[in-house]
Amino acid sequence: MHCNRLIIQLFLAFHSLSAIAQTPADKTAPYPNRPIRLILPFPPGAATDAIARVMAPKLAEAMGQQWVVENRGGAAGNIATEYVAKQPADGYTVLFGFSTVLTVNTSLYAAAGFDPIKDFAPVTQLATSQYKLIVHPSVPARSVKEFVALAKAQPGSLNYASAGAGSPLHLAAELFKSRAGVNMVHVAYKGGGPAATAVLAGESQLVFSGVANSMDHIKSGRLRALAVTSLKRAQVAPELPTLHESGYPGFNVTTWNSLLVPANTSSAIIARLHGETVKILRNQEVATMISRAGYETTGSSPDELSEMIRSESRVWAKVIKDANIRAE
Repeated sequence: MHCNRLIIQLFLAFHSLSAIAQTPADKTAPYPNRPIRLILPFPPGAATDAIARVMAPKLAEAMGQQWVVENRGGAAGNIATEYVAKQPADGYTVLFGFSTVLTVNTSLYAAAGFDPIKDFAPVTQLATSQYKLIVHPSVPARSVKEFVALAKAQPGSLNYASAGAGSPLHLAAELFKSRAGVNMVHVAYKGGGPAATAVLAGESQLVFSGVANSMDHIKSGRLRALAVTSLKRAQVAPELPTLHESGYPGFNVTTWNSLLVPANTSSAIIARLHGETVKILRNQEVATMISRAGYETTGSSPDELSEMIRSESRVWAKVIKDANIRAE
């Protein structure tokens, strides 16, 4: 009898503890009260990965909870982005959003698996970079104006390299072709590195490349940079004019990353994430570390990030349609 009574008491005690564990106490505790996952749309090793691993420990320190970086590469970033879109809107799964994934992929792929406007709540832009317009030194042009004049005088005779159909380098070149009114031939390579190598070898005459790339070859004269693609000059190459100031006002092609959470995340959680992130981005040590990846820290309001996604999506949708670009 005593044994049975003890078993019943243990049974009741166990269920009491289970009930306590299942109460909504965690939901009402201050955010965050458990680790936060930061989901990256690309494999380890990219600049995005470096920036995420600078930010994660700083955010963990500021918010009192671990930030766990998870790389979910594949399908040009669609897999990770769709995954986050379907997670609970509780602030514990955050997307490390990449510019082209958010502004290009829904126009480039028939079924990207997400809507960047409807499925996400923006938090802030993190950092931005730009591209350089690079030519082989055999091209007799030392300015954008001279290059455009050459291309117009010899339509279809100049090749431009890209990292593949629909890649950022391809889209930047197509936008430039449209704005400048020139006819160049697209040659797709398997990645930005091979594309730059092709121009270095003289196989192609032009490439749009990351602003921090090929600096040694440019300094040695094996490549020539004519301009950068942002509205402002680049910190790493302030001597280069922008396309905006080279006769193409408003030309602005940048690569950027950001933080977003699933739609319907509470405004209080978004405000906490935004406030802590922007504070970290203002730290000079953080800015210096991120600059090593070729990016400049920015920060933005959620509304500014939302408008950036909308406006750039419109630009790239038109470029993709006009140039009849199809994903490889």
